[in-house]
Amino acid sequence: MTTRQYCIYCIYTVLEVILIDIVIRNTGEQPIYEQIYTQIKNQIVSGVLQPGEALPSIRNLAKDLRISVITTKRAYDELEKDGFLCSVAGKGCFVSEQNTELIREAHLKEIEQHMEQIQSLAAACGLNSDELLEMFRYLLKGE
Repeated sequence: MTTRQYCIYCIYTVLEVILIDIVIRNTGEQPIYEQIYTQIKNQIVSGVLQPGEALPSIRNLAKDLRISVITTKRAYDELEKDGFLCSVAGKGCFVSEQNTELIREAHLKEIEQHMEQIQSLAAACGLNSDELLEMFRYLLKGE
């Protein structure tokens, strides 16, 4: 199982250095453009990347990750379509201004995906909904 780990980006702004960490795994089922999309989106949602910050150019990111420009462009296009990036002709791609509702929706979608995985695992283990809820209550008490 090989994992390619490339590219920690330093984006210089007037006041600070911003690190973007992108790890590409070529052993999983997730396409490379989705890996890039997910990692950049997570850094935006978590606040690592702030609104207005510039991202690496599509060509530079593709070169540094040693992947196709088309793959990188697809990731950026998906991020822009979902409202996380905005493109400015001749200047590049920037983190969009995020409203709290968009961020909340992204988190809710991620929670739903995890819950679907939990539901599948619970069914495979023969857990009923009461047992599953009891496990969750136990976890909540541990906070």
